[in-house]
Amino acid sequence: MAKSTKKRIIVSVTNDLVTDNRVHKICTSLYKLGFDVLLVGRKLPHSADVIRNYPTRRIKLIFKKGPGFYAEYNIRLFLLLLFAKCDILLSDDLDSLPANYLASRCKAKTLVYDSHEYFTQVPELVNRPPTQKIWEWVERKILPKVKYAYTVCNSIANVYRKKYGVDFKVLRNLPLAQKAQAVQTSSDTRMILYQGAVNVGRGLEQAILAMHYIDDAKLVIAGDGDIRTQLEELVAKEKLENKVEFKGRLPLEDLSKLTVQADLGLSIEEDLGLNYRYTLPNKLFDYIQARVPVLVSDLPEMAAIVTQYKVGTITPSLEPKVLAENILDALNDQAKRKVWKTYLKVAAADLIWENEEQVLKELFAPFL
Repeated sequence: MAKSTKKRIIVSVTNDLVTDNRVHKICTSLYKLGFDVLLVGRKLPHSADVIRNYPTRRIKLIFKKGPGFYAEYNIRLFLLLLFAKCDILLSDDLDSLPANYLASRCKAKTLVYDSHEYFTQVPELVNRPPTQKIWEWVERKILPKVKYAYTVCNSIANVYRKKYGVDFKVLRNLPLAQKAQAVQTSSDTRMILYQGAVNVGRGLEQAILAMHYIDDAKLVIAGDGDIRTQLEELVAKEKLENKVEFKGRLPLEDLSKLTVQADLGLSIEEDLGLNYRYTLPNKLFDYIQARVPVLVSDLPEMAAIVTQYKVGTITPSLEPKVLAENILDALNDQAKRKVWKTYLKVAAADLIWENEEQVLKELFAPFL
C-alpha cells in the first residue's frame, strides 16, 4: 500500500476539545484543504467523548491547573511532538507555544501560531502581576521568532505587529452559514438573550440590575461559568426571579433554537484590560447569524461591526439605568428594528466561516 503523501499538521490546545468550536472549524478546514490533521488536547476526569472527521488525542495529566499544569502539559506535549511524524506544528494560544516552539526547532519543522486572544492581558493575569510577567517573558522570547501567525481581530493583530514585527493575519471566529429559521415562540414576553461564558467582566451583574427598569421582557442567560452562583444569589436578593432565567450550558443545537427566538442579543463586556477591550466574541456573530438585533458595549471591535453592518446599537455605559434605557430603545423602536432586520440578512450572509477560511487557505497553501 502506497504511503500517504499528505502533509501532516499537529494542532495543539490546552483544553479538552469538547467545546472549542474555533479549533474544530480550523481543523475541518485544514482537513478539507488536503492536510492530514491531528488535534491534541488534554483529558479531564469528566470529559465527554469527541467524534471528529480527523483524529484527536487527549493527554491525561496529573495537574489540573496552575503552574504544575502548564509545566506538565508543555513537557508532555513536547515529547509527543518530538517523536511524532509531522510537517507543520500549529500552536493554539501562548500556553501551548513553548512546547511547539522547542519541538519545531529540534525537528526543523514549520511553526504556525494561532492567538485566540490577547493572552497576557486576560483578567486572570492582569490581576496577578507576577504570573503575568512570566507569560510576558515567554511571549517576548518566542513571538519575534515566529514567522507564520494569525489572531482573532485587527486590534490584537496590530498590537503584535508593532511589538514583535510579526505579520499577524486576522482570522475571526465566525459561525458556519445557517439558513434563516422559522421562529416559534410560546410566550408574549420579549427575550433579551445573553449566551456564552458566565464569568467576571461580561456585564451580567449590570444586565440583571437593569431589569428593575424593564417590563414585559425577560433576561435569559444561556451559559455557565465561575460567577453563575453569585449571579443567581443577586437575582434572588433583588427579587428578580420573574425577570431573569438561567438556562445553563446548552447543547449547540438547543442553543441555536433558543437564539433565533431572542428579540435582542447582548454582548456587553466590560473594559477590564486590553483583552476585553479588543474582544470580538463568538456570540456577537451567532446573534447576527440568527438574525437577532444586538446591543454591545462601546468597545472598538464590537462597535465597528455594529456600525459597519447596522445590525443593532451601542450602549455608551453599563450603568444599569442607562443600560436599561438602551435595551428598551432597542426593543421598542420599531423603525430602527425594521432597518436592523434588513441589514441582518446582509451581515448574516457575509460574516460566515465559509468566507473567513480563505485566510487559512492563503496561509497554508504554500505548504501543500
